[in-house]
Amino acid sequence: MGIESELAGISTPDVVETSIGEVRFRDGAPQPGTAELVYDYLDRARGVEVFLNAMSGASVHALVSGPRALGVSQVGQVLVFDGLMDSASLFLTGNTSTLYALPFIDLGADGPTVVEVPPGMLGAFDDMWFRYIGDIGPAGPDKGAGGTYLLLPPGYEGDVPEGYFVLRSRTFGVWTFMRGSVANGLDAGVANIVDNLKVYPLARRDDPPEMEFISGSAKAFNTIHPNTYEFYEHVNELVQMESDEMLDVETRGLLASIGIVKGKPFTPDERMKRILTDAVAIGNAIARSTVWYPRMTGARIYPDTNSNWMMAWVDKDVFFERDGARDLDARVMYHYAYTAVTPAMAVSVPGKGSDYGIAFLDGNDDPFDGSETYRLHLPPNVPVNDFWAVTLYDSQTRSQLQTSQRFPTVGSNDAELQANPDGSYDIYFASQAPSGYEHNWLETIPGKSWFAGLRMYGPEQPWIDQTWRPGEIERLT
Repeated sequence: MGIESELAGISTPDVVETSIGEVRFRDGAPQPGTAELVYDYLDRARGVEVFLNAMSGASVHALVSGPRALGVSQVGQVLVFDGLMDSASLFLTGNTSTLYALPFIDLGADGPTVVEVPPGMLGAFDDMWFRYIGDIGPAGPDKGAGGTYLLLPPGYEGDVPEGYFVLRSRTFGVWTFMRGSVANGLDAGVANIVDNLKVYPLARRDDPPEMEFISGSAKAFNTIHPNTYEFYEHVNELVQMESDEMLDVETRGLLASIGIVKGKPFTPDERMKRILTDAVAIGNAIARSTVWYPRMTGARIYPDTNSNWMMAWVDKDVFFERDGARDLDARVMYHYAYTAVTPAMAVSVPGKGSDYGIAFLDGNDDPFDGSETYRLHLPPNVPVNDFWAVTLYDSQTRSQLQTSQRFPTVGSNDAELQANPDGSYDIYFASQAPSGYEHNWLETIPGKSWFAGLRMYGPEQPWIDQTWRPGEIERLT
C-alpha cells in the first residue's frame, strides 16, 4: 500500500456533505462557518445527553421539591397519602392501592439522621441521583419487623453509634418512600405510620422534634421534572445544593460542557438557550420513544409473542447493566416513566410483594386513543395471593389519568366488579361506560391518549412462569 492511499484515508476533502449540512475546509483547515456549524451541533448533542443522563437527578429533585408546596420541607415532616394516592397529584405511575409515606430528609442541614420504621412497611432509600442506598421492610435489614435506621451524609467520619441499621449516602438529600399495608383497613395502616414512624437528627435523639404528618391525598401538586429548557435550570439547582460526591468526573464534565458547574452561575447566552431548548425537545422525544417503542431486548414480558405488555425494568435489572456495560436506553426508559430504585421491586417471589405489566400500545401496536373503546380480557383464576388492579395513566404526565373517577383503577378488591361465567374478567376503557359493565369500566377522555398498568399483588407461580397471561388491550371501535 503506497503513501498516496494512506493520505487518502487520513485527509479531509475541501467539501463534505453531512447530515447537519455541508462542511468546508481549506486543505484540512476548517472554514469559520464550519466551526460554527459543528459547535452548534456539539452543544445540541451534549444538551441531549444531559437530558438523558441527568434525568434521574432531575426526577428525584422534583420528587423532593414537589411536596414543599404542601409544607413538607424539614426534618420530622412526612407526606402521607392517608386517603390513598388519587389522580389529583402528578406522580409518575403511582398506584391507588397502597399507602404511601414520604419523609423529608436533608443530611446537609441536619447531619446524620435517624428513621424509626414501623413494622409492616416496605420501601427503600435512594440518593439524589436516584441511586439505591438500601431497602426497608422484608428485603431490608429489619425484615419487615420495623427497625431504626441511621443515614450518614457524604464524607461523614464521626462516631457511628451501635444499635442502628447504618446506611451511607453520596448525597445530602435522600428520597425515602414507604408503602404501608392496608390489609387491616386504611385507618389501621395510617395509625401504624402516624403512631410509630419517627425521623429526627441523631444529635436530637434524646429530644426529637415532634412529628408532623401532612396529607397528600386529593391535593394537586407536581413531582415530575419539566421537559422544557427549565429542565437544565432544575439540574443546576440540584448540582449547586448537593455534595461533590453526587457526580463522577465524567458526568460532571458533561454538565460543565453546557455551563452547569457547581459554585458558578448557570447563565447561558441567547444562542445557548436556543440550542438547549432544541436539545430538550429532542431528548424528550427520545425518552418517550424508549418508553412506547423500546428496542432493548428484555423490555417485553412475553418476548415469544407479539404482546405489548412491558416491564418497567429491562431484564428486571435495577442497575441497568448488560454484559458488563450500562444499558443507557433501559435507564432512560425507567426514569422517564417510573420512580423508586430498589432490587426488591424487580424480584418475583411467589405469593409475596408485587409485579407489574405496563401496556403503552394496543393489540395493533397503536397508542391508545381516548375517543375509542378498548377491552382487556383477564383469563380465569388470576394468579394473585392478595389482589390485582388495573390503573390508567395520562400519556403526557405519566401520572394517574384525571377523569370523573378520582381513583382511575378497577380490580379484584372492588366488591361490585363483574366476573364472566367462567371466572374471567373483561375490563373496558372508554369515555362512556358500556351498558352492564359500569363497574368494569375505566373512563378515558376523547382526544387524550393513555396507557395502563396491571399490578399483581402477591403474584403466584402461574404469573411468574407465564403459564397465565393477560390478553392484549384490544380496540373495539
